[in-house]
Amino acid sequence: MDANTYKLKFFRERIPSFACVPGCHDCCGPVTTSTLEMARLPVKTDAEHDAALAELSCPHLGPQGCQVYDERPLICRLFGTTPRLLCPRGQRPEVMTDPAIEQQIHQYFVEARHVLV
Repeated sequence: MDANTYKLKFFRERIPSFACVPGCHDCCGPVTTSTLEMARLPVKTDAEHDAALAELSCPHLGPQGCQVYDERPLICRLFGTTPRLLCPRGQRPEVMTDPAIEQQIHQYFVEARHVLV
């Protein structure tokens, strides 16, 4: 496992999960992600990307919700787990993401090349 893959695994294991409101997709929208994370997602056509962007949505959001939930990018995992990215419906984990981990993730965002999902 290379250093960047290890770093992603490390961060993913430290972001707590929580139950979303069924059918809610308020936090799903155009986001950027590292090229490493993007490589883990199914390839979408330019038309699918353009249509999602026109709706301020994500090309991986389907009728039943996130179609890539297990591989969703770090930014998607952070939504609702930090004071900076609170869930608009008030959902949250019992324990929020450790501020030191959140800072390390934001530093990763600065250092890693990102692309629009």
